[in-house]
Amino acid sequence: MMSSRKLRMGQGKVVTGQSFWNREAEMKLFVDRIDEGAHQLLVAQRRMGKTSLMAEAADRLQDRYICLFVDVQKCYSEPDAIVELSLKVHSHAGLWDKAKRTFSNILDRLEGVQIGELGVTLRSGLNAGNWKAKGDQLLEILSASAKPVIILFDEVPILVNRLLKSEAGKITPEGRNRADAFMSWLRQNSIQHQNKIRLVLSGSIGLAPVLHQARLSATINNFTPLEIGGWDKKTATGCINALATQYGLELDEGVPERMIEKLGYSIPHHVQMFFSYVHERCTKRETQQCTLEDADEVYETKMLGVRGHIELAHYEERLEQVLDPEACTLAFDMLAEAAVVGRLTSEALLAFQKEYPLEGRDAGKEQKNILWVLEHDGYLQKEDQGYVFVSKLLRNWWKNRYQQSYRAVQEREPQK
Repeated sequence: MMSSRKLRMGQGKVVTGQSFWNREAEMKLFVDRIDEGAHQLLVAQRRMGKTSLMAEAADRLQDRYICLFVDVQKCYSEPDAIVELSLKVHSHAGLWDKAKRTFSNILDRLEGVQIGELGVTLRSGLNAGNWKAKGDQLLEILSASAKPVIILFDEVPILVNRLLKSEAGKITPEGRNRADAFMSWLRQNSIQHQNKIRLVLSGSIGLAPVLHQARLSATINNFTPLEIGGWDKKTATGCINALATQYGLELDEGVPERMIEKLGYSIPHHVQMFFSYVHERCTKRETQQCTLEDADEVYETKMLGVRGHIELAHYEERLEQVLDPEACTLAFDMLAEAAVVGRLTSEALLAFQKEYPLEGRDAGKEQKNILWVLEHDGYLQKEDQGYVFVSKLLRNWWKNRYQQSYRAVQEREPQK
């Protein structure tokens, strides 16, 4: 079936304009809330298109707002975040002429300074003792702009996680104080500059679970959550058909539906990744015809193969970022149970509590926290008979990875 609309492949990239596919309901909510002055927290699992949504919104709103897209993924400290924000302000000459006074004691002269040199110079002058004051001054200047300002902070959970934890992955008192100070600073300024500055927070791991572990959830209680879920069947099949039209691929009847059924949950990146492998297979075979057998073969050999592993391995890695080592080991075992057995039952959960006493901690409470993370970040969902994977792709990948060595928890020998 050929579609009248065309769409270029964009997996792994931030997409805007004609490549931004059918998030109009979420976009309307996002823009309406911006216009109402709300601060927002984008809530979604990885690869749902949060960054693309923010980038597309910035493009659509640039006539009415000054939009600053600030990626803090490479930041390791609070001063780093202020530097990244400053560099984005630098691209707006009128604002920077005012904002640079904030750093007059750091920058001896500004004429001819390149953006890379500016970042290095700012970092050399910002520290634990002055980042908050400098940040306050910068936001005060932004709040006086003729146009209201939207600051889109991407990958905030990664930065907060780095502030919170030691190299061993444990939350420390000092780390908690630093994370509290940074998040409280964002909250305080969001309140102080209400209707002048809108803050949007997002990231590839959930911010709420990261803050919950440190009992810092209150620092985001004035941010309105906007949940971004998977595509419905119509949107996902429409995407596949539009891609096929763009690249001249003839899909046999039922191919898009088979692909969506295989995925089980239409995460936009996974839909595009699946199509790219189908397209690659057909191109190598020098045919433009894609059959149901092609789709099945691609799923088994590519989506669940070594190349798929590189993409899906991040689901393990991000749990290691959110949970401490002991809790992460238990979480992996719980996911293996859900993948290999088919569901994670209440009986299995009780068995896990006995097998993982987690010395010094309440095993039941810790297990509830893990389940909350797994639900919040899109691994599992609760059904009548227990917890099951949301995504068939992720379940099959996890099953392939662990089934040879896995033994159901209720069949294991009791520990002495």
